[in-house]
Amino acid sequence: MHPLFAVVLLTLHITMATAAQLRPDFYLETCPEAEFIVRDVMKKALIREPRSVASVMRFQFHDCFVNGCDASMLLDDTPTMLGEKEALSNVNSLRSFEVIDGVKEALERACPGVVSCADIIIMAARDAVALTGGPDWEVRLGRLDSLTARQEDSNEIMPSPRSNASLLIDLFGKYNLSVKDLVALSGTHSIGQGRCFSIMYRLYNQSGTGRPDPAIEPKFREKLQKLCPPNVDQNVTGDLDATPRLFDNQYFKDLVAGRGFLNSDQTLFTFTQTRKFVELFSKDETAFFKALVEGMLKMGDLQSNRPGEIRRNCRAVNGRHVNTVWES
Repeated sequence: MHPLFAVVLLTLHITMATAAQLRPDFYLETCPEAEFIVRDVMKKALIREPRSVASVMRFQFHDCFVNGCDASMLLDDTPTMLGEKEALSNVNSLRSFEVIDGVKEALERACPGVVSCADIIIMAARDAVALTGGPDWEVRLGRLDSLTARQEDSNEIMPSPRSNASLLIDLFGKYNLSVKDLVALSGTHSIGQGRCFSIMYRLYNQSGTGRPDPAIEPKFREKLQKLCPPNVDQNVTGDLDATPRLFDNQYFKDLVAGRGFLNSDQTLFTFTQTRKFVELFSKDETAFFKALVEGMLKMGDLQSNRPGEIRRNCRAVNGRHVNTVWES
């Protein structure tokens, strides 16, 4: 066979693999302990640094919206590729990549070359929610890891903390995610922290007015201004809701009270289309949890149409040799 023809066949084979149907029992025979291993590492990460699991949970959103759930955001820069870690919405924001490294190392010891980094992100996000008091659910697995990343794509797609509900509705709609999905998935801000950098404009110059965002409840605004004065180190962090270590519906209660940390949070209550879901979830935690699970599963189904592999190291591709592929 001509070498070029062989490369074409291999590329076709791997591309087909990305379209394989995801299923809960994907690793049942090849790595039956996979989900136990992921949860065990996440438990240890939670004990070591509670904020880390919230950081890892957000990887699913930042990965899946940029060319599908393929772990492209985990790739480090190379001399010929600018990765997504330094994209505008990720730099100095995404953190705790070492937790994923730890999960991957544990899985490679147990089942070398079997579990993809893309699936690790999906499992770890679920575990972050479940381990902090939120719902648990069965994830669908069987993804491949991308062979490349594109910082430019991330810059074009990912929203900023300044985004309003109208922009977010349009963005999520492109991925067949509903307004309800948007509000429920925003509820992942139930745990974790945000940086002063993300709120300085709404504290001091909302929409170029030279004044704070009028939607911020006055006492909460005073608290934020004390945390983030004009001359603050903008990497200082504040809690995203009043119970930042507990996954609950407090986030929505805070929005109703005008205590949303980010503009992209608070605007969900001030915008008519999203307000009804904020009000519903603030009163009914069970409804929020149900909608969240539905949204996370739908987001996890966003698939890449690009060639892929099973990376041995989540930060770098395997090289010219593709370690593992499978057919649909």
